[in-house]
Order: sequence, then structure tokens, then C-alpha cells
Amino acid sequence: VAHIVASGLPVTVWCTVAARRSLGALVGSAATGLLTVALILSRSRAAWLASIVFVAISIILLLASRRYWRGGVVGGRLARVLLAIATGGLVAVALPNQLDWNSDSPYLDSAKKVVDYSSGSGRGRIAQYQNSLKMSLSDPIFGTGPGNWPVRYPKFAPGGDKSLVSSGMTANPWPSSDWVAFVSERGIIATLALAGMFAAIFFRALRGWKEHDSGETVLMNIAVAGTVVCVIVVSAFDAVLLLPAPAFLAWMILGAGSGPRRGGRPVDLSSKSWSLGAMALVLACAVGVARSSAEVKAMWEVGTGAHRAGWVSGARWDPGSYRINQRVAELYASRGDCARSKVYARRALGLFPYSPQARRTARRCGVKTGK
Repeated sequence: VAHIVASGLPVTVWCTVAARRSLGALVGSAATGLLTVALILSRSRAAWLASIVFVAISIILLLASRRYWRGGVVGGRLARVLLAIATGGLVAVALPNQLDWNSDSPYLDSAKKVVDYSSGSGRGRIAQYQNSLKMSLSDPIFGTGPGNWPVRYPKFAPGGDKSLVSSGMTANPWPSSDWVAFVSERGIIATLALAGMFAAIFFRALRGWKEHDSGETVLMNIAVAGTVVCVIVVSAFDAVLLLPAPAFLAWMILGAGSGPRRGGRPVDLSSKSWSLGAMALVLACAVGVARSSAEVKAMWEVGTGAHRAGWVSGARWDPGSYRINQRVAELYASRGDCARSKVYARRALGLFPYSPQARRTARRCGVKTGK
């Protein structure tokens, strides 16, 4: 939620500053205040840092663009934004809530540790980044493949790594940084391409202000630049672009806010091309729905079926689930039925070859696990 809020904050600030009527200013200010409340209550240091950087850059850009505002007053609108943010912060701290924090001053503690990476979760993140970068050296050009970070990470993580749980698997299916995930899973080429895309969007938003027809367009460009900054900063310390909701919001803002290019050539597609594109989209959606339905059915079978039969049925519906295959292999191995256990043990080992749990179960029935 904090990452979604951090990505949406630039738009609410733009709406607040651009509003010419009192109703629009009121709605924009209320939205900015509510987002500020949500950010503070989340105690997400990455989102806090991104918001601080965004506000600082926005103030600089707003002051730099004041001469392009035709009939607008920068000072009053900027003061309105800062007042909404300050009010939201006071409301978040002052109003009681049912969040069960383990500190008498949780928000102050988080504020003091916004850039502290020498202890606590910050120190764990640094260790995770270092181990992930070691992993990326095994295939620096194309990476280990999308989604394969939890598969390969246990091989490179030392004992006592905080990213691993008692089973020897990663606690999360992705690292605590989009950019670390991109380098380790997609490789250097894809990461540089994404960074280049962000740089192009950012610097394009700062060009050609005098050519725009209205000051509101300049403000939208500032919102686009601020969104880029927010996304880059918050995704450096957490998973944002790897998750569908914040990624959809961020790219939607950047796409809608960038607007048409001056001197661009429109591309007209024939009705046949539109039909083929629509059919491809429907087919892709149908495949996704079928896949998700099979996974839901597998969870239903595991939860409602008999102890062993439910897991076996779940493995039929979702053969790509490591957890289900591993459990079936363990159930058969505990009964001494290694012939059936080997089938599921090999599946589990193929999905997560460096899982200590999968290796133990496979060895129990004589399956070679390699080094």
C-alpha cells in the first residue's frame, strides 16, 4: 500500500497545484493529505524517503517553472500543497489507531532510521543485495530468468542469512529491491534498458516548457518527473515494479502524463490489425484465467480433500507448485512408497534445486541431487 501511495502522490500534488477553482483545490488537498496519512501509518522507510525526495525536487521544479504559468500564482499553490502534507502528517501522528507497534514512538523511530542501513532490516537488505549481486555474476548478461531469484539465492546465501527461513528457502519470492531483482533475474542489458527508459521520460519532462500551450501542461510534466523519481527511489529498497498494483499505477501515470509528442507521427492500424490484436489479448487473458483457476482448484483440493489424496489431487491441478509437490513426495516417502515419491521429489527438486528440504526428501528415496 505504501508503494502505491508513493507512486500516486505526485498526481495528487499536481491536481492540488493545478486546480483553479476552490472545489478542485479542496479535492486535491484532501487527497494529498489522505495519502500523507497512509504513508506515515505504513512506516515504510523506502516510501518515506521517496516522498521526501519528490517534495524536494517538486519545489525546485515548481519554482523554476513559475514564469511558464500563464496567469498562475506559484507561491499560493505551493503553500497549499505543503499545508496539505503537513496537516496529513499531524493527523496521522495525533489520531489514535489500533496498529500494534512495539514502540512508544514508532513514527519517530522510523524517521530516525530512514537512511540507517547499519542495523536491523537495513543491514539485512545490504547483505541480501551483496549476495544477489554475487548470484548475478553467474549469468550477468541475461540473468537467471524472471522469477528465479528465490530458486538460485539459497546457493549463494551464507549460513545465518536473514533472507532465509528455517526450511532454507527465501522468506519472500523476490528481493527487497526491484533493481537487484532486475540485475539478478533479467541481467545487465535489460536493467540498463529500463534505466534508460526512466532517464528518457524524466529528461523529456523537463524539456520544451516554453512550447506548451498552458501552464497546466508544465505541471503535468513536473508530476511525470516526480513520479519517475518516486518510483526509482522506492524501488531501490523494496519490490514495487515487480508487483502488479504499484507497477500498473506507476506506468499508467507515466504513460498518461507524458502526453503526445510534438512532431510525432500517428500510426494508423487497419481493422484487421485491431481484430488480431484484440484476439491475441483475449487469448492471453483466457490463458491467464485458466492458469489462475487451476491454482485455485489445487488450493481447494489441498484444503478440503483427504490428507494424502487432497495433496495428490492438488499436484495434478498445479504441477508447477513446489510446495504441493514437495509435500506429496514427503507423504509417499513416509509410507515407504519411494517409487511414487521419486516422481514428485524430482518435480520439487527441478523447481527449487537448492532447497535443503527438497534435497533431503530426494536423497531419502535415492534420487541424485548433484552438488
